[in-house]
Amino acid sequence: MIGDEAESSARPDDESLQVGVGPWVGEWPSDPRYDPDLLAQGDRRNVVDRYRYWRREAVVADLDTRRHDFHVAIENWQHDLNIGTVVRNANAFLAAEVHIVGLRKWNRRGAMVTDRYQHVRHHPTIDEFVAWAAERDLAVIGIDNLPGSQPMETVTLPRRCVLLFGQEGPGLSATARAACGQLFSIAQYGSTRSINAGVASGIAMHAWVRTHAGPPPE
Repeated sequence: MIGDEAESSARPDDESLQVGVGPWVGEWPSDPRYDPDLLAQGDRRNVVDRYRYWRREAVVADLDTRRHDFHVAIENWQHDLNIGTVVRNANAFLAAEVHIVGLRKWNRRGAMVTDRYQHVRHHPTIDEFVAWAAERDLAVIGIDNLPGSQPMETVTLPRRCVLLFGQEGPGLSATARAACGQLFSIAQYGSTRSINAGVASGIAMHAWVRTHAGPPPE
């Protein structure tokens, strides 16, 4: 799906190929959640239909009323390009927050503007991140195919937890591994040694949702 405010290859006059909806037809709603500019110009953002024409702040406020109890964290020591995908997945599965551990700057392109609706917190070091999680009684769960990891397919993720992912390639750093209360792996059946960190994050978040979440709102 084309992201929020992304350029489209469709011609401006070809409405059948455009993303989203055009200007509001008829009398405008009086609900303050609606954005006058979007009502007038149309809403081409990558949002579900229930949020069409809503102000960004109103969308975030509504999401905040039902965010899930799990968080997602990823190490960022080499400007990992997968972080955008992790953030986009976190938005899709409604994680409480995404935590960037290490470098503050990250490539937002893969997030497809979903970071506007997702809370993202930065921690300079693993130790600071772990201290933050401990203060909130959040179990730190490492996701990596490491010796001794338990197969995720055979366990139940705790309701209150942080799913921690490492850099693409090297995986979790030694410091991060030591900080994890548990380590889970994702079963693989082909020839590749590891799967993309962004893909792994989606699999792990969906495992949490299958156990602890009901159906999404219509």
